[in-house]
Amino acid sequence: MMKEKLLRWVRENPHCLVLLYFIPYLIWFFSLEFLVEPKYWIYSPLDDLIPFCEYFIIPYGLWFPYFLGALRFFVQKDKEIFLRLCFIMFTGMTVCLLIYTLMPNGINLRQEITGDNLFCKIALLMRSVDTPTNVCPSIHVSSTLAVDWAVQHYQGFKRPKLVRGLSLLLAFSICLSTVFLKQHSVIDVFYGILLTAGLVAVVRVHDMRGRIVHNTSRGYLNHRASCDKL
Repeated sequence: MMKEKLLRWVRENPHCLVLLYFIPYLIWFFSLEFLVEPKYWIYSPLDDLIPFCEYFIIPYGLWFPYFLGALRFFVQKDKEIFLRLCFIMFTGMTVCLLIYTLMPNGINLRQEITGDNLFCKIALLMRSVDTPTNVCPSIHVSSTLAVDWAVQHYQGFKRPKLVRGLSLLLAFSICLSTVFLKQHSVIDVFYGILLTAGLVAVVRVHDMRGRIVHNTSRGYLNHRASCDKL
């Protein structure tokens, strides 16, 4: 019964199939994690000015429900925004994986965690499963900004200012968390931002051209209709 409902829902929402991208993505990502050693080490003097702060494990961990929740929400609520979000996010992920493959990189910024509170223990656990490799550009940052872009452009929220404000605050906190937990260099963050900004620009140009073509076609059809009446 559940299988039939799922298949029916997929037939009604075929755009959800783009999420199958995660299958090759995860295979590629974890292959690089386990099989490739960094050749390039990312570092900026600014990294030394940023202290480790275990409390940023909260926004860092919120990336997962933020990221997955957005896909779950938009796949049902707004097909166009969903597809644009997937283009920005998945293209960004692919570009990052290509860079990681051609230029394997990592960071050497992690300091010993000496605290004994709950947040320190969670940070230690996170470090045990999240290696400091394949960092530049930051997928964490680029995908976070892609989700916030989608939230800022969705018109169906009952309290848009509140939701968009909270999304912007969370996105900013997630990006900060990557450097305060020493998971990324500020350079990784910069290029993650640049990557998503470039892809958003591509989407805007595409939409603008689509509107121009649509308006031109509509104007031409109206002109033809007027001529036919004469």
